[in-house]
Parts: sequence; structure tokens; C-alpha cells
Amino acid sequence: MAEDKSPEEYWKRNLRILAVLLTIWFIVSYGFGILFVDQLNAIRIGGFKLGFWFAQQGSIYVFIALIFYYVYAMNKLDKEFDVDE
Repeated sequence: MAEDKSPEEYWKRNLRILAVLLTIWFIVSYGFGILFVDQLNAIRIGGFKLGFWFAQQGSIYVFIALIFYYVYAMNKLDKEFDVDE
């Protein structure tokens, strides 16, 4: 590990990334799929109401995108702290 980089800083930044991504996931899955469904249903995508789409498919797509972003962010963080493979 780099001399000026501590394990505590690594985990602090890792947890910050996780907190942001989980917040986005919560907003999309619970907020868009349940809380704001009536407002989003005024918009249509491909003939389907947007609130319905988020509840059925959109939150899954966002979750998969967040997984890929997490892998990218952690690989970058690992290289920065010299703990990559």
C-alpha cells in the first residue's frame, strides 16, 4: 500500500462509494417505483407508463448499471491505493 494512503482512508472511500450507489438504488427502486409512481405515470415510454416501467424493469437496469460502475470505481480505487491485482 502506498506510504501516504492508510487502510482507514481506503475503507472510508469504499464506504462512501457504496453509500452513494445504495442511495441511488433506493431512490430509483423505492422512490420511482412506489412513491413517485403517480407523477411518473404521466410520462409514457414505448407505450408504457414511466412509473410502471421503473417498477418492473427500470430499477433492474439501474441496479445492473450500478454494479458495473462499482466495479469500475473499485478498480480505480484499488490502483490508487496500490492494492490491485
